[in-house]
Amino acid sequence: MRFARSKRVLRLKTIDSCFEDLKDSRLVEETFTVDEVREMLDGLQAVVRGEVETELINTAHTNVLLLRQLFSQAEKFYLRLQTDISELENRELLEQVAEFEKTDFKTTDKTNQETSKPKLAPLNEGGVSELLNKEITRLQEENDKLKARLRTLESQAMSALDEKTKAERALKDLQKVQGEQQLAAHSQEINSLEDTVAALKEDYERSLSVNAASQKDLQENLISSKHELLRVQEQLALAEKELEKKFQQTAAYRNMKEILTKKNEQIKDIRKRLQRYEPNE
Repeated sequence: MRFARSKRVLRLKTIDSCFEDLKDSRLVEETFTVDEVREMLDGLQAVVRGEVETELINTAHTNVLLLRQLFSQAEKFYLRLQTDISELENRELLEQVAEFEKTDFKTTDKTNQETSKPKLAPLNEGGVSELLNKEITRLQEENDKLKARLRTLESQAMSALDEKTKAERALKDLQKVQGEQQLAAHSQEINSLEDTVAALKEDYERSLSVNAASQKDLQENLISSKHELLRVQEQLALAEKELEKKFQQTAAYRNMKEILTKKNEQIKDIRKRLQRYEPNE
């Protein structure tokens, strides 16, 4: 508060000096035109604006540095700070701060107020050691809990490993028994398959012998059928010859043959006549 007050007082004196400079440098005549007054006010406005802006920026940066120091100290002692931005615009609290500033900086009661106002207890070496000891104790407790948890996990892991070993041994025994049973079952299946193959082979050989006999009978039947066919064909040929011979001996056949002979003679005679009348053709 004192630092901020001193900076504010210094900046106000600077602003006052700006006005005094204007009075001493420009207000030397009794009358001024409107443009001259406007020019003087504009110049004064720029100077005052610059001073106020510089003060505001400087105040903001100073507050940032102050908060940074507080946060660094809090981080060093493992403190957790919380801020409420809405309280910065609390009018009641701002008035209390203003009242505190007025009371604190009264020159008449300054000595009495220095002795009566409450102060925060400084963090001495004893306080730092106590915080560090508490933190060390907390870390040791967490470490002990982690060690106990680790021992529990190790015992659980050993138990799981033993159970796994037992399970693997039981699995091997079971696989061995199952292997013997499967081997016996496979042997029975092989013997059964061998018997089945032998029976099929016997049936196949029997069917082959039967087929061979049947094929021989069929061949004999085919040969006899061919002979019978040749004999029948020969008989048919003889019958046709006899039938043709009998037909030639009939009166109708003789008459037909005579008619055909006469017709042939007539055709030959007509051709000769045509050749005689038409020799060029």
